[in-house]
Amino acid sequence: MGIALQIGSPTNTVEPNGNNTPSNTSSFDTHPDFYQKASFMLPDSLPNFIGAAQNTTECVVHIRSKSTSSYQQSHPYMDDPMFRYFFGDEFSNPQEYESEATGSGVILSESGYIVTNHHVIEGATSLTVTTWDNVEYEATLIGSDSDTDLALLKVEGDNLPAIRVGNSDSVQVGEWVLAVGNPFNLSSTVTAGIVSAKSRNINIGSAQTSVESFIQTDAAVNPGNSGGALVNVDGYLIGINTAIASPTGSYTGYSFAVPSNLMLKVVNDLMEFGIVQRGFLGVSIQDVPKDLDLGVTLGAYVAETVEG
Repeated sequence: MGIALQIGSPTNTVEPNGNNTPSNTSSFDTHPDFYQKASFMLPDSLPNFIGAAQNTTECVVHIRSKSTSSYQQSHPYMDDPMFRYFFGDEFSNPQEYESEATGSGVILSESGYIVTNHHVIEGATSLTVTTWDNVEYEATLIGSDSDTDLALLKVEGDNLPAIRVGNSDSVQVGEWVLAVGNPFNLSSTVTAGIVSAKSRNINIGSAQTSVESFIQTDAAVNPGNSGGALVNVDGYLIGINTAIASPTGSYTGYSFAVPSNLMLKVVNDLMEFGIVQRGFLGVSIQDVPKDLDLGVTLGAYVAETVEG
């Protein structure tokens, strides 16, 4: 038994009988003009992410939040007087336990202001920030805004590496981006993708006043990336990674970031007022329902008014 190997082009096939006889079999790579006529062509150069990665990984921190919760134990005989006589109130008193969550944050200033997601720090009794060089800081919560899922922290540090903030309004669908964060506690992790859509509403807010205008990207974002940076190929911050579309809780194709321009509005308000200043019309609107047969489909339909 013999084996015929084909390497290179054009090819001579070594026959099992040992005769080194040229084969008459032709293939596409025997035609020198194939690649010139092909409809697909490789680009002259691919995007270089090295500079953007080097300039931004030091600006992204790891955040560890601790919180204390309580729960009520239950027992089917807890209301029985004899049960309570022997066991007292052991099962009726609330039991406390401490939990820990992790996420990412982005350094906005050399003096130690850091932006992250509201859900990363929600309910925290203590916050610890770890920089890229493993220096730990105790962080103070300046303020948070659940409507945009953003929060502002402050650490006592000097000459911290602050990220450069870009203009998210100039972001184009199809441009390359990097997601920088600490997924699964893996520090300074960088993934690449493209902007898939802008002004995306995915209805993850719990309040009527939730503000959603996400940048959608296919850069891999996983648990622990929340609050991390979405940057362009020049290393400018264009978004804060916030959510993923996933039935499993891990990355399956799409992630969403709060645009940097919206982030700046929230951060500046939190610094100046402690809360976000915004107008509120007091109505809930939706597209004009066709089944109402109003004769028009343009404009907005007022579905509900809010008291006050």
